[in-house]
Amino acid sequence: MELRQLEYFMAVCDELHFSRAAEKMCTTQSNLSQQIKLLEGELGVLLFDRLGKRIAITEAGRLLYEQSQHVFSHLQYARDAIAALQTAQGGTLSIGVLPGDADLLFNALLVEFHKTYPQLSLSVLETTKITEQILQGTLDIGVTTTPPPDERITRIPLMHEEFALAICADDLFAKRSKMSFAQLQHLKLAMFPPDHQVRQVIDHYCAEAGFRLQPGIETTTVSTLLSLVEQGIGASILPRLLLENLGNKKIATIPLVDPTPSQDICIIYRSDRYMSFAAQAFIETLQAYIQNAIQHAAQARA
Repeated sequence: MELRQLEYFMAVCDELHFSRAAEKMCTTQSNLSQQIKLLEGELGVLLFDRLGKRIAITEAGRLLYEQSQHVFSHLQYARDAIAALQTAQGGTLSIGVLPGDADLLFNALLVEFHKTYPQLSLSVLETTKITEQILQGTLDIGVTTTPPPDERITRIPLMHEEFALAICADDLFAKRSKMSFAQLQHLKLAMFPPDHQVRQVIDHYCAEAGFRLQPGIETTTVSTLLSLVEQGIGASILPRLLLENLGNKKIATIPLVDPTPSQDICIIYRSDRYMSFAAQAFIETLQAYIQNAIQHAAQARA
């Protein structure tokens, strides 16, 4: 059994058509058919049922296709590992983050990371389909809310993120040590739009509490929200860690209670893909960055 035969076999499985598979593999139909017959002869089973001009994969064919996927996945892993050794601290890395998180989290981190690893090429993409794109292979790493269990995905817990009220420091409410979540419905708010991931978390808590927020202003831009809060145009609900690390004296951060809206954030990547030097370095840098931010916030509260 040769790898080329398996490649031909998988192409036929994908196309369910010998001539299209041959075209895909840049070979002749007669050569492809011959290699499939040799493969069937070696295994002693039919891999395809020939139904006139149509073909169908047999049970044995489905089993071989499934195992072939594992074979080529391991080969790709080996290629990636060898390429990483050759490039040492170079290479590229694509990172997926939730909309808004690039502003919330990554600006300072990316500057720090680039200074430490100037030879690495980074691409940061804001997307709501991080898990899907990790599985498709279009992203190397994702920073997102914890997805459902999937053996194809490795998850590394990053932090438990709580949300707090951001309000103008001159506002009467700014002196409060905490605020009941239910009181939000009586405030003038500036928030992310309904399709934004952060807004969906807040709306979920509102639905459980039996009310619905009606923001006066909606925007997808974090800097705009912060500016609106500074000017006293409206309060906002943002990650507490972000607010406490900003150190903006014009904005007061008030913890929300009963309940405290929150979510778990993790790092994800494909379990069967080689963890490159760039990916390992970024994950370690991100973990250290978050821990420093948490410690800084705790010191600010003390």
